[in-house]
Amino acid sequence: MAVATRIDGRRVAAEVKEELAGRVRILRARGVRPGLGTILVGDHAGSHAYVAGKHRDCAEVGIASIRVELPATASQAEVEAAVRSLNDDPGCTGFIVQLPLPAHVDMHRVLQLIDPDKDADGLHPTNLGKLVLGMDGPLPCTPRGIIELLRQHDVPITGARFCVIGCGITVGRPLGLMLTRPTEHATVTLCHEATVDVAEHARASDVVVAAAGVAHLVRPDWISPGATVLSVGITRTIEGILGDVHPEVDAVAGKVSGATGGVGPMTRAMLLTNIVEIAERRARPSERASSAIRAGGRVETR
Repeated sequence: MAVATRIDGRRVAAEVKEELAGRVRILRARGVRPGLGTILVGDHAGSHAYVAGKHRDCAEVGIASIRVELPATASQAEVEAAVRSLNDDPGCTGFIVQLPLPAHVDMHRVLQLIDPDKDADGLHPTNLGKLVLGMDGPLPCTPRGIIELLRQHDVPITGARFCVIGCGITVGRPLGLMLTRPTEHATVTLCHEATVDVAEHARASDVVVAAAGVAHLVRPDWISPGATVLSVGITRTIEGILGDVHPEVDAVAGKVSGATGGVGPMTRAMLLTNIVEIAERRARPSERASSAIRAGGRVETR
C-alpha cells in the first residue's frame, strides 16, 4: 500500500528563519532592530504555547521580544490600552493580539485598534482590504505559510483546484483570496458548515486544505488518489493533538501534512517574515532621506 509523502513544515520554516536571520543582521548593522510584540489575555494553554514558540523563534533570528500578558479578567478597556501602548512603542515593529480572546472582550474592536502598519498578523481590516485590492501589506500568516509550503514541496498551484474546508478569518477566507491572486491563479471552493456534500467538493480537488477544527473530519474516501492534503485545524484531546485529517488518508493522498510539524511552524515563520518586511519598508525612506541630505538634494515621494 502506497504511503503519502510527508510535507515537512519544520524543515521549510528552518530555512526561512535562516534567511531572515541574515536580513536581520543587515538591519541591525544599519541601526534597526526589529521587535515583535504579543498581547496574550487569559490562561488558554494553546495560546500560551503558541506565544512561547513565537518568542523562541524571535531569539533564533535576532528579533527583539515584547510580551504583554493580561489576566482572563482583563476588561475591554485594559486590552485596548495594551494595544495602544504597542502602537506607540518605537521598539515594537509589529505585534499580534493572540486569539481567542475571552468572551467578554470584543475581538473586532480590539483588532481594529491595531495600527495597520504594525499589524504582524495581516488581519486588520485595512490590510485585508489591501489583499483584496492587490496592494502591498502584511499578509495573513497561516495562508501565506500554506502557499509557501506548497511551493517548497513542488505542489502545482496555478490552475489547480483547491478545496478549503473552513471559512474562518485566520485561514479559510484569506487563503481563498490569496490563492486567487494573479501570482497564484488557483480555482478555489470554500466550504463551510452549510456546504452540501463537502466530500464531493474535496474529491474533485487537487489540493484539500482542512481548517475546520474538527478531529479526523477528512477521511480517505474524500480524497482523489494522489491529491495533496494539508491538515491545518487541530483538536486537543486527552490522547493528544488530533488534526482535521484522518491518518488513513495517507494511503490515498500523494502528499500530506500532519497535525503537527506541518503548517504550524510555517505560520510562525511567516509572522517573523512580516516583522522583517515591515522593518525593511520603514528603513528604506530614512535611507533615501539620508542619501538626499548628504547629496544636498531633496527626496521625491512619488
